[in-house]
Amino acid sequence: MQPLRLGMVGAGFISTFHARALKQVRNVEIAGVTNRTRSRADALAKMVADNGLGAGTVYPNITEMANHVDVIALYAPNFVRVEMTEEIVDAVKKGANLKGVICEKPLARNLKEARRLIALVAEVGLKTAYFENQIFMKPIQTQLQQLAPQQKTMGPLVLTRSAEEHGGPHEPWFWDPTRQGGGVLSDMGCHSIAVGWYLLNPIGKPVTFMQPTSVSAECALLKWGLPEWRQKLLDEHGVDYAKTPAEDFATGIVTYKNPETGQIAKSQFTDSWMFEKQGLRLFMDGMGPGYAFEVNTLNSSLDVFIGDIAAEAVADAESALEKATASRGLLAVQYNEPDLYGYTDENEDAITAFLAGKDASLSWQYGLEITRLVMAAYMSSERKKTIDLTDPDTLKELETFVPLIQQGKGADVLYSG
Repeated sequence: MQPLRLGMVGAGFISTFHARALKQVRNVEIAGVTNRTRSRADALAKMVADNGLGAGTVYPNITEMANHVDVIALYAPNFVRVEMTEEIVDAVKKGANLKGVICEKPLARNLKEARRLIALVAEVGLKTAYFENQIFMKPIQTQLQQLAPQQKTMGPLVLTRSAEEHGGPHEPWFWDPTRQGGGVLSDMGCHSIAVGWYLLNPIGKPVTFMQPTSVSAECALLKWGLPEWRQKLLDEHGVDYAKTPAEDFATGIVTYKNPETGQIAKSQFTDSWMFEKQGLRLFMDGMGPGYAFEVNTLNSSLDVFIGDIAAEAVADAESALEKATASRGLLAVQYNEPDLYGYTDENEDAITAFLAGKDASLSWQYGLEITRLVMAAYMSSERKKTIDLTDPDTLKELETFVPLIQQGKGADVLYSG
């Protein structure tokens, strides 16, 4: 079997993380890279070549790359997703023989954009993969296997809680709500909402089996609204939270209904850019009748200790853990983060599906449903009320809803000092 030729759009942090994941996946090679900053594309291409991941040829644009790859992965910023997908579809119409397209979470900044993306790929029949890595995490999948007998005997989970927290994003555009689509709720809440929903579905049922009935959420600007932290953000990333703030904390509850039994279940999500511990923490747990599970990615089988003298000689915090905030003391080390966080398995799922001429397990339509729940959470926070997802008028309003924070009017709904 000829390996699938993958082309990456974007050469930043997430592209590099996926490249690391692909070292563990068969039947795929990174055949192309394109990025608006040539030096970044060159650096990623060198990493690809050095690790034997493929040719990693640097192309000047998507149109040119589309003629030399089988699948294109969109790892570029949220605010250019629509125009890049338009370019991909145009290339297919002009003869590019693509099998599919991947989009890193979130699919879009709002439902209008999400529907535009889905309409575009439908024009040319492209298969799709929506990359939501946390659903593919081995601890998540293993607990499903381990607790399958309990689910079948006692019934499915009725409560899940999921959280993703770290000290803040790498790139300036992530902090800019008008370009990113919001703050931490848009950036990471999509993860936590998705994995919570996924876990509530009875084993063997589709990923959207449980029907969302309501969303209640709160957003706040806590750490990054303080004057000294606002200044740090302005100095380091050029983003002014005194003028266009975004939330650095979000929490809420999504209520679901089993369409076959009428059973109600709930999923709680909490996300923040103000986590002051070792680094990135993913936390998930769930409870069913008589059984439970818990996942915490800061629990590692490997700890290292680095004293002050050694730390001053070498400073490389993120070699231990993504978004690490310290390079000394007792550090939790995850030696295979791409696999732990689900990146390896989501890539394998997509590659297998595209080779078979199918959508991945999570398609862009699923990404649209997650976007709907994120928009409902923003609406709930703005209006300080629970959003009824069974109300046709509310569902219609969500189709064109753009959160105030996303509009750059976060100062109207967030306290920023």
